[in-house]
Amino acid sequence: MSESSSDSSCPDRWVFYCDRPEWKDVTPLAQEEGPSPVAAIAYSAKFRDVYGYMRAVIKNKEISERALELTTDALELNPANYTVWQYRRLLLKELNKDLHDEFDYINQMIEDSAKNYQVWHHRMVLVEWLNDPSMELDFLKEALSADPKNYHAWKHRQWVIKTFNLFGSEMEFTESLIEDDLRNNSAWNQRYFVALHTGILSDPDRTRKEIDFAMKAILKATLNESSWNYLRGLLIHMDKGLLEEDVVDFCEKLYASGNRSRHLLAMLVDIALEDEDTKNDERALQLCEELAKRYDHIREKYWNYIAVSVKKKISSTSTTNHKSTENETSRGCEQIEDTVNL
Repeated sequence: MSESSSDSSCPDRWVFYCDRPEWKDVTPLAQEEGPSPVAAIAYSAKFRDVYGYMRAVIKNKEISERALELTTDALELNPANYTVWQYRRLLLKELNKDLHDEFDYINQMIEDSAKNYQVWHHRMVLVEWLNDPSMELDFLKEALSADPKNYHAWKHRQWVIKTFNLFGSEMEFTESLIEDDLRNNSAWNQRYFVALHTGILSDPDRTRKEIDFAMKAILKATLNESSWNYLRGLLIHMDKGLLEEDVVDFCEKLYASGNRSRHLLAMLVDIALEDEDTKNDERALQLCEELAKRYDHIREKYWNYIAVSVKKKISSTSTTNHKSTENETSRGCEQIEDTVNL
């Protein structure tokens, strides 16, 4: 779009606000940058024009249709400007605008600027004002189809389903996304969010079903960190934690099959540290070394640190066993001495 003033022969050409007769009563306000700005931004003439009038309108607290149209132009130039969005919402209320029409506008803004926090916040406010989430899940399904890992879309979806209790088919929705992409960490996170807020994690039987779901997903891609993290999150809510028999058995069988996923090895190390039984401590120490040197070299210092914890456990167990042996020997000697005295 040209930044020069238009004439009647070219109606689509941009017309500067300073050249519009209906704005002659407004004096634009230039941005105050001080007498000697260190790094002045090279705004375009169109940007300076629009925002000069935008600042004037806000200062004058003007409530009008033309002010609303001005916010549209301002947000087209900078859709992340919080102040303009806030003023637009003020105008929508004061002018008693039909908020359903505003959804057409915000739909287009989100399509054009889907990673912009302000456009999603504006949509949230509209839903709140109308107290009507009926369009949201379908809209979000489409948005997430375009970008399954859009943080803002997921955040909005969580707000909608929690605020309006729309959890009904959310587990099925996340399952479909996970089937499409096992590595969609956002879908795994959403599944945990739903499980946490619907009582699934308070019910051991339902949690075990989720554990089975996670383990089946792990078998499809053992290097996928998302499914391992989901499994760990579930185990926090089980009485035995990482020592849940089915999970320990699952990990041992996977290891015995020759799998050396760094996530599996990390799980085995943590299981050994949590288990009072010492039978796997030496293996855990070896796994720490393998993770540090081969399978997870980027976190070498971390695994060296964990190895120290394993060594302390081994040392502590050894000391305890030694004291136990000494006590048993002492008791045996006392019994022999008592027999002799008799």
